Amino acid sequence: MKRWRTPGTLLLVAALLLACSGQRPVAGPQAGASSPASGPAQGGRLVYALSADANGFNPVTDQFAAQSYSMVTTIIEPLVAVAADGSWKPYLAESVTPNAAYDEWTIKVRSGVSFSDGIRLTGDIVKANLEAQKASPLTAAVFVPIKSFELADPMTVKVRLRQPWVAFPYYLTTQTGMIVPPASLADPRTASLKPVGTGPFLFKEYVPDNRFVVVKNPHYWRQGLPYLDEIEFRVLPDSQTRAQTLEAGGVDAIGTSRDEDLTKFGAMKDAYTVHRAEGMAVAEYFFLLNTAVPPLDDVRVRRALAHATNRKTVISTLRGGLTEPADGPWSKDSPWYAPGGYPDYDPAKAAALIKEVEAEKGPVRFELISTPDPNTMQGIELAQDMWRKAGVEVTIRQADQADLINRAITGNYQATVWTQFSAQDPDGEYIWMHQAYAKPVGSISLNMSRLKDDRLSKALDTGRVSPDPATRKQAYATVQQRLRELVPYVFVDHLDTGAVVARSRVQGIGEHTLPDGEKGLPLTGSPIPYHPFAQIWVTQR
Repeated sequence: MKRWRTPGTLLLVAALLLACSGQRPVAGPQAGASSPASGPAQGGRLVYALSADANGFNPVTDQFAAQSYSMVTTIIEPLVAVAADGSWKPYLAESVTPNAAYDEWTIKVRSGVSFSDGIRLTGDIVKANLEAQKASPLTAAVFVPIKSFELADPMTVKVRLRQPWVAFPYYLTTQTGMIVPPASLADPRTASLKPVGTGPFLFKEYVPDNRFVVVKNPHYWRQGLPYLDEIEFRVLPDSQTRAQTLEAGGVDAIGTSRDEDLTKFGAMKDAYTVHRAEGMAVAEYFFLLNTAVPPLDDVRVRRALAHATNRKTVISTLRGGLTEPADGPWSKDSPWYAPGGYPDYDPAKAAALIKEVEAEKGPVRFELISTPDPNTMQGIELAQDMWRKAGVEVTIRQADQADLINRAITGNYQATVWTQFSAQDPDGEYIWMHQAYAKPVGSISLNMSRLKDDRLSKALDTGRVSPDPATRKQAYATVQQRLRELVPYVFVDHLDTGAVVARSRVQGIGEHTLPDGEKGLPLTGSPIPYHPFAQIWVTQR
């Protein structure tokens, strides 16, 4: 597998797609035996297959995707975590407290925590980490609202903002809130290959595109953890190979997004457990449209594509009927969901809109970009056929993931397949939708659809600064309304076939607790979810 090492801010989008992905509750084991009555067992080794390698292990400089979090969070921990009810909870922080106006947050650092190199965690180290994140080309966009960081006392950092920001702690749950020791900040290249943190495991070995191995941290600050002695993360990019290796006993657990894996292993309940993400932990699968270039700068074309897309057919054909249609960035079980207004499947209306545009501007044709993955290509070809029937000429172009992302953020595309929008708090989608982040074609744009709409952006601003839940709910209802009217995204479904499948000897997946004893969020991320490893254990074969 080719490693992606793109300089500077071109890594930003892929790094931040998970930057605010604390989510609502998700399911624990959906098939298989319950945990043994004797409780967790100490010791043992776990082999865990991932779909891709990490780009590096430094949260300040390296692109973090789902597989990165699986590996890195065994070693490096965040200031804040997400509980099972979707709320944020302090982790390396003892507390995170806003002032009355929500334009200042006070982070009290947890005492008694040390890095594995022996350095004690202090307020100045937390401040240095946050300053590094704000200065990094990779993550700076997240911290634009922050004015300064100040050390109030040896264990307290004050974050001063340019405006109220009610959802700020969620941005400390992932990459932008992960804390490394001073040596890692001073030598980011070494930190990228040999991570050091406060976490339950220590770095042992890394072979690019092959394996990442960690061993138990005997001095971990959470007493009695971790349970495992060693974890080997094995990189197996091909989904079928991962499933076959699990079945053959070569690995103990895999991440997968194939519905056939859920069906197959779910039926073998004595041998395997299946753990699926649900609710807002699930990203949306959609077609991302470049509204700044023809013919997709015409809202009639975009609405025609939505009318021509039979979401139920896609779900029955590609997902085995296991997913639900999407009509916006939030699913119906989200507290932020507002119904109505998305273009229904209507081939006649789609064809009429295309004919109207053709009469004014000529034939409607564009290029649709996809990764070469066979499952993805099947969905692309299905969309191509649906849109062709409406009178649109679509040419398919394949690109690897790195090239596809680079094209999206620089605007060198017309339409592409995409998966996104799984943040627990809707403010997590601010930089992807706000017109302030929509830059001209050729410039790096976090708003990759490049849609500029005052009403949508003002609603996002209201949702960011208001602490009143009713005001925020109405603001995000407006966001959904504008997205459905302007169609920068042709939504298909909630991609909840992402799962972890494990042999029954593996226990504790999705059952971890936070330092205060509260149950943590079981699984996070999409299309393939990840989870903590400190409280996983294995029984004898």
